[in-house]
Amino acid sequence: MPSLIAEPLNTQHFIMDRDDRKRNKNISYLYTVERTLCADSSACSHTRQALRDGLATFRNFLKSEYSDENIEFWLTCEDYKKTKSLFRMSSRAKKIYEQFVKAESPKEINIDYHTREQIKRNVKTPNMHCFDEAQKIVYGLMERDSYPRFLRSDIYRTLLENLEATKG
Repeated sequence: MPSLIAEPLNTQHFIMDRDDRKRNKNISYLYTVERTLCADSSACSHTRQALRDGLATFRNFLKSEYSDENIEFWLTCEDYKKTKSLFRMSSRAKKIYEQFVKAESPKEINIDYHTREQIKRNVKTPNMHCFDEAQKIVYGLMERDSYPRFLRSDIYRTLLENLEATKG
């Protein structure tokens, strides 16, 4: 997926809750991009903020299209992988399954039957990798569908305009 680097967007009408902000800070691939781009320390804080704003803008785009379950699932799984306690891992795995994977769940993700059944088995004895296959599928869907639409959207163009305005 191309990087989500952009300048802050005036998003008064976009409201993020505490969990959204926490997930934005924890997304692993954005930190990899950040380390690559931070050639000097003065650029790093600006880069971190731009990455968070880019991700927040992408998430808001998906919400506006009523298709934010994929990014929510992906981010939730990234947080889940950091769980240390087996008891907490078990309860979080069940919650993720109920919210995103189970058929007819509130934020059901688009995965095949085989993957859904594999996760159902994995949740009975959870580990940090029990959602990996579904994450790969969801990431692929975002990469091929949602993200290209985002790059063609007005919200992304506004983000780029703001970036250009702050550079000049």
